[in-house]
Amino acid sequence: MKRLIIAIDGPSGAGKGTIARTLAATLNYRHVDTGAMYRAIGWKAQHDGVPLDDEAAVVVLAERSNIAVEGGTVSIDGHDVTQAIRTPEIDKAASSVARMPHVREVLVARQRRIGEQGGVVMEGRDIGTVVFPNADLKIYLDASAEERARRRLNDPAHSGGQAGAAAVAASIQARDQSDTTRTASPLTMATDAVLIDTTGVPIPEVVARVMRLVEEKFSAR
Repeated sequence: MKRLIIAIDGPSGAGKGTIARTLAATLNYRHVDTGAMYRAIGWKAQHDGVPLDDEAAVVVLAERSNIAVEGGTVSIDGHDVTQAIRTPEIDKAASSVARMPHVREVLVARQRRIGEQGGVVMEGRDIGTVVFPNADLKIYLDASAEERARRRLNDPAHSGGQAGAAAVAASIQARDQSDTTRTASPLTMATDAVLIDTTGVPIPEVVARVMRLVEEKFSAR
């Protein structure tokens, strides 16, 4: 049986990472967090002193960088940046990198190579619209702004505990604005995606709903 390409998109704090990881583990699929790739490039640019307003230089950096996103670990050119990329500073850097069309071209090409054989749950903001517009299943996760801010505030992986609620909410609002208004691959829901609002919904319930959709895809084959 053909292994599926499952695309999960949505804004910051909607639950993409948790749901994608759980789903991939349940299906024994590969989980790919594409946002971590943009974060890694942002981290590498800062580490190497590459100006984030110099797209040509960031493109060269992206082309030459070896990024690995495996088993919850993120590394770039041998540096384990799993924790280093989950900070407010890298949030901003990743947002800058994500607005660069030619950097996106480089990373999208890599993402397609990773997932083209199927057996993958890929999460991001343009998976169902750009990376895999013909994905077998497209999910768009969303939640209220208040819920998303609360989750980030309580998520140590994003250093939320070190920032006030107002700062976290402002950061999410700024990222939403950047993601939805950028020229290159803006955050938007694919017309054939299934929208799931995760506000107040326990993780197991969301996973169960997505699994039902996966089973429907398998039974239709």
